[in-house]
Amino acid sequence: MGEGLGNGARDFLSQERTFLAADVGGTHARIGLVSPRPDGARPVTVLQYHRYACADWPSLTAVLRDFVSQLDRSVQVDRCAVASAGYVLGDAIVNDNLPWPVSIRDIRDSLGIGQLAVVNDFEAVAYATQFLGQTDTTPEIETHAAPATGPVLVMGPGTGLGSAVLLPGQPHATVLATEAGQIARAPGKEREIEILRYLARDRAYVSFEHALSGPGLLNLYRALCSLGDQAPRLTQPSQVTQAALERSDAAAVEALEVFCGLLGSFVGDLVLLYGARGGVFLAGGILPQIRDVLLTSSFRQRFFNKGVMRAFLQQVPVRLMEHGQHGVIGAAGLYLDGQYARPGENAVPQ
Repeated sequence: MGEGLGNGARDFLSQERTFLAADVGGTHARIGLVSPRPDGARPVTVLQYHRYACADWPSLTAVLRDFVSQLDRSVQVDRCAVASAGYVLGDAIVNDNLPWPVSIRDIRDSLGIGQLAVVNDFEAVAYATQFLGQTDTTPEIETHAAPATGPVLVMGPGTGLGSAVLLPGQPHATVLATEAGQIARAPGKEREIEILRYLARDRAYVSFEHALSGPGLLNLYRALCSLGDQAPRLTQPSQVTQAALERSDAAAVEALEVFCGLLGSFVGDLVLLYGARGGVFLAGGILPQIRDVLLTSSFRQRFFNKGVMRAFLQQVPVRLMEHGQHGVIGAAGLYLDGQYARPGENAVPQ
């Protein structure tokens, strides 16, 4: 791994110093104190970790300051790797899904951070999939073929719809950040065409993220209520999910089924687009909650429904992963490999 380190990270690693790694999403910010590992099993050891609800804090600076305040006083932290949806623009990390603006200067000044490295959040999760064991994931679609080497697709719905591709290589893997969630939504059934017409009434462009995300699930529910001439009684994505699991609201049940079918179709398209014969990891905050529904839904049928490419897709395993500390580990690993944006120089795609 050492051959891939940037100059600052090489110096950092040689001193065996700890640093902060953060995985920041629209709902949660996961912060870890990490230390480089020389054995290659994982890029870092997570020494201390905490998950914060973003809505409870006024800024990312406040979250980081609280985390640092709980560390042993002997711990000196002057480096931080941040994985976040968004892109670097001047002093800010810009993203509509974050609950507050993020000021790079404010973080540096408040915490005495000498170097702040920024990577895309799904880039970080994708990077971390190299270090997953079989017990860290659960199968959605299993294959009996020998594991193939090739691009690995990582995607998942949460506050938004993230996606990245891990490209195996030496001296280290490379991660391609994508904006696949912004692809125009393609309906596959008449009901989905009706929903698309509804969603297009008040927006000029309908992306997959408008259906495959927490807010997207709520969009599906509202569309189905409108198509059924009923007033929507649920106002939050979590309420739609709960009502669907309890089968207490017919529109919520149908919304979740449409969600799973669209997801299967979209994931199949992305596998073909990127040639992801190395497999698929489904992440994000929503899917672990609906795993049982996903297994019995039309996800599998829609994933395979790609005409002559069905045989190819039958060789591609699809596994569900919990988000956990993987974004923190991936952010730290990308930093140590020198694959990060330097604020003011490189942009991280939104």
